[in-house]
Amino acid sequence: MDIAHYNKQEIRLETMSRDSYQIIYEASLRDDVSCVHCHTPVRFYLGIERAPYFYHPNKDAHAACSHLSVPAKKEKKETEVSYKEQNGFRIPTGRAISDTKEDTVTWKAKQTVKKIPAFMEEIHEEQYSLSDDTNFPLDKKQYKAVTTTEGPLLILAGAGSGKTRVLTARTAYMIAKKDIPAKSIMLVTFTAKAAAEMKERINHFPMLTRQDVQDVVIGTFHSLFYKIILHHDSVRWGSSRLLKFEWQRDRIMKEIAREKDLDEKEFAFDAAMQQISYWKNTLTSPESIKPADEWEETVSYLYKRYEEEKQQHGYFDFDDMLYGCYELLKNNPDLVARYQRRFHYFLIDEFQDINTVQYEIIRLLSSHTNNLCIVGDDDQSIYAFRGSDPTFILEFDQHYPDAKIITLSENYRSSHRIVSAANNVIRLNKKRRAKKMKAQYDSDKTPLFFFPYDEEEEATMIVQDIKERIEKGANPSDFAILYRTNTASRALFERLTQSSLPFIIEQDAESFYERRMIKSLLAFLRLSVNDNDEQALQHLLVSLFLKQSALQDVKALSILEDCSYIEALGKLTNVQSFQQRKLKKLVPLFKGLHKLSPAVAIEKIEKDMGFSDFVKKRGNEGNVMDKGSDDIRDFKVVARKFTTIKQLLDHVDDMIAKNKEMKKLSKQYKQAISLLTIHRSKGLEYKHVYLLSMVDGSLPHDYALESLRNGDHAPLEEERRLCYVAMTRAQETLYISIPQMRRGRTTYSSRFLQSLQ
Repeated sequence: MDIAHYNKQEIRLETMSRDSYQIIYEASLRDDVSCVHCHTPVRFYLGIERAPYFYHPNKDAHAACSHLSVPAKKEKKETEVSYKEQNGFRIPTGRAISDTKEDTVTWKAKQTVKKIPAFMEEIHEEQYSLSDDTNFPLDKKQYKAVTTTEGPLLILAGAGSGKTRVLTARTAYMIAKKDIPAKSIMLVTFTAKAAAEMKERINHFPMLTRQDVQDVVIGTFHSLFYKIILHHDSVRWGSSRLLKFEWQRDRIMKEIAREKDLDEKEFAFDAAMQQISYWKNTLTSPESIKPADEWEETVSYLYKRYEEEKQQHGYFDFDDMLYGCYELLKNNPDLVARYQRRFHYFLIDEFQDINTVQYEIIRLLSSHTNNLCIVGDDDQSIYAFRGSDPTFILEFDQHYPDAKIITLSENYRSSHRIVSAANNVIRLNKKRRAKKMKAQYDSDKTPLFFFPYDEEEEATMIVQDIKERIEKGANPSDFAILYRTNTASRALFERLTQSSLPFIIEQDAESFYERRMIKSLLAFLRLSVNDNDEQALQHLLVSLFLKQSALQDVKALSILEDCSYIEALGKLTNVQSFQQRKLKKLVPLFKGLHKLSPAVAIEKIEKDMGFSDFVKKRGNEGNVMDKGSDDIRDFKVVARKFTTIKQLLDHVDDMIAKNKEMKKLSKQYKQAISLLTIHRSKGLEYKHVYLLSMVDGSLPHDYALESLRNGDHAPLEEERRLCYVAMTRAQETLYISIPQMRRGRTTYSSRFLQSLQ
């Protein structure tokens, strides 16, 4: 059906305002939308496969309704909705669902990716094996990589090309066929999970004894290099001295921050620690830093003092494990020689992610034989923010002129159509080794674009599509929803919590509503409802540029003057005169704020209550990826869904509680939909993948576009690699979302998709 009743109005899809679809969808879930024929509740379908329509939940009982039609009513001018533009949003002055305005955004059906070449099935040569056992077959190039054991070797292992099989088979071949002592082999991975998988797979090779497997040294950079420094100085590097937990590092940083008079609730300490880690991993000392701005100048001071504090108290952190090992080896040639006598062969996984300090350690240890086998894919180098540099893999044969290069170009994971689409995207990067992946099978499922109105509708359409697939027999664990930054998961998290579908989300992802800038904005709204909310007052003080010491003054004045916290704010005397004047103007504005709609209240908070000044000063500090100013724009999208501030705050509190609950429940799920950033998805694979918000500003991210405008192409190329990684996680189906609005603004399809449209 294309017609229904809502709010005593007749609503038709042909005239319904596009930004009303989500409102009608949620109203239908509350049984507030009814059939024009039988007057019973109907649902509103918002999915990917079909255009929107109204339907009865019990279709059999109301089959006759869907065949009836209602003549279109003549349009009346008085029913047209009027809008006013406020802060980038169209806010209705007289809300109506039907709208015949010419600028209404229309529904856009899904589209298939274009420019996919025909699948040419190749007749492959006979498969190779290391023994009579056929459980570990290898193609020709894999076999060549496995049996090339001497000298420097670069194995370019594209997405889905079986690099883990090659690494483990190469290790088994070296021991069983070449009689290389297992103790002389070091296999280095980036994650403990990868190291465990390597050990398990090597253990399955029948030609190896249990002792052989135990003798091979397999581990992460951190675990292996920490063992080295611990062995040579167990007192200095004892585990009791490790700053293992984030709160331990935060405590030191916040004590140092007081020296610079930094407010611990205001300063982005997490971003500062990430920057310090980047400097250490690129062997950048505090003395050699040239700050690019005031924030980096502050962080460089914290870096210098942080290192001094650790040294004074004998502490070390995870970055020091690598840095300390490098310093130990660099300053002790005899010690390097001892390890070189022990280890003759080095295999490094995910080499495209290596940083400067890791590279230098490996170079020192392997320089006596140059039996260095590196495996990686420069097209999947996506960790520049950690100090990773694809230059090491791109210039490997320049550092090692006698290096052999073997390219694994067969993709065993994804269908031909997905692989071809990914090839079309990544080939436009200029700083890369030329390669083209080939799929082993074809499918009739071409990657699709779909076009939601905004973030809210995007989440609704994806969840609906997953429901349909699960009803047809798919498992929840077959699905992954990938996004550029954690904030992009907000709408999906909310929609999934409303469904009965099991899902897991990254454990370290905080609730969107507990982000620094959002808490400051929520403080105004919370205090408008309860002017004695102490926790909200703490966050309000941050946005007013007042020190937390003012909290006790406000509480004392509230008791002495018998007034609310908000009223006490206007009575503060131990602040600057300009702050005093500002507070006296601010306090009266809280009256009546709770009566406004959330969207209008936020505009008042920004323009009249000074919050926009706080956003301008603090909203872009620290993290170029997750800016606080972007969080505010995201929050405005949420706010538009509610008519009262209390409704919005109830929703916020509910989502915060559910986020905490999900972190506990997710461990129990064996079959669940995965929500994760593209960075976290690397190395994983799923039958069905949804890629969110493929528009300029999201992917590629705004910061990369800004860098491009300043003449730096490197960030944009890394963003394209991110897109490639996301696409190649899919095995069977790939759905790419192109929302027409994002953060309340019109979008433009990602430039990365131009080669596919």
